[in-house]
Amino acid sequence: MGLWDMLTGEFVDVIDWTDSTNDTLVYRFDRQGNNIKYGAKLTVRESQMAVFVNEGEVADVLGPGMYVLETRNLPVLTTLQHWDHGFNSPFKAEVYFFSMRQFTNLKWGTSNPVIVRDPEFGPVRIRAFGTYSFRISDVRKFMQEITGTDRNYSVTEISDQLRNLIVTRFSTIIANSNIPVLDMAANTDQLSQYVTERIAPEFANYGLAITQVLIENVSLPPEVEKKLDERTSMGVVGNLDQYLKYQTANSLGKGQGNSGIDMGVGMAMANQMANSLNANPNVTPSHTVAPQTQVPPKMNPSMPPQSTEPAEWHVAMNNNTQAVGPITLSALQERIRQGQLSRETLVWQAGMASWQPAGQLAALASSFAANAMTPPPLPNRAE
Repeated sequence: MGLWDMLTGEFVDVIDWTDSTNDTLVYRFDRQGNNIKYGAKLTVRESQMAVFVNEGEVADVLGPGMYVLETRNLPVLTTLQHWDHGFNSPFKAEVYFFSMRQFTNLKWGTSNPVIVRDPEFGPVRIRAFGTYSFRISDVRKFMQEITGTDRNYSVTEISDQLRNLIVTRFSTIIANSNIPVLDMAANTDQLSQYVTERIAPEFANYGLAITQVLIENVSLPPEVEKKLDERTSMGVVGNLDQYLKYQTANSLGKGQGNSGIDMGVGMAMANQMANSLNANPNVTPSHTVAPQTQVPPKMNPSMPPQSTEPAEWHVAMNNNTQAVGPITLSALQERIRQGQLSRETLVWQAGMASWQPAGQLAALASSFAANAMTPPPLPNRAE
């Protein structure tokens, strides 16, 4: 390389920008005195735009490529500087690089609950959060409206403003959507698309394009979620009588000792618990309907009371075709001792949801047990 080449080489500048932060939106090329040599080389990489600013006014905008800075590559700047008849001296200008890539996975969320009127639960407070993505769509507008002559401008400097826009529009959309809270999870895609469309014009006012808004979750207050879990649990339990019997028998069956006796006691306890629940008007299982009148279902009483003791029991006789009663508990126990009733005989009293085998009721279990320990009469023997 000769001396002349070395001297002329000092007049050649290389202008470029390699983003190492991954969150920079705008970068101003750092140049002492903003002096750019005529014939300098400008490199604009993919997903970048370069903007020349002359005396505070946006001049030329260059897309991806490699440029030798001459009057033909800078037509607006040439006109502003009156270089129409040629120019080969250093000139002053500011060069700003804009990142045109998409910035993703930015967080948004409601800082305060949004009150909506739910058709099932009434007024409820909900929260929501998710992510959004955006990119610069108009470098001139973005520079005029947002960055100005800021040397470096990052995503964090504008993320709060963008998040507030999303939250405000989301709150309005949710409040007017009339979508039940329990159905919002099934409509998050439609809500996300609708929010994106509603916010797009406001982002465009800043020279930005919002590419996606995702709603990841819509949640209720903890106290409401607790009540909803209780309601769900009741639906899962289903048949409360069978559930109590199963739980009691299963817990006793895991113990040590006589499993037959444990099972019998467990069934009796389960029946007693079920009867107590059925007798309580505030606890009615979803699968049963409490009797509306104090008569056994599908049968009519045919036997009057026989003592001053409360007569409240009915017995199914003749292969469950005839209802006998009401009779007292002592009369019922006497029939058991006389062997007239078996454990499979169906009985009913006020408060029971349906007819049940006598052997499964705690009130009669002791009578069957005592009857089993009483020896039968001795057979008659000839003298």
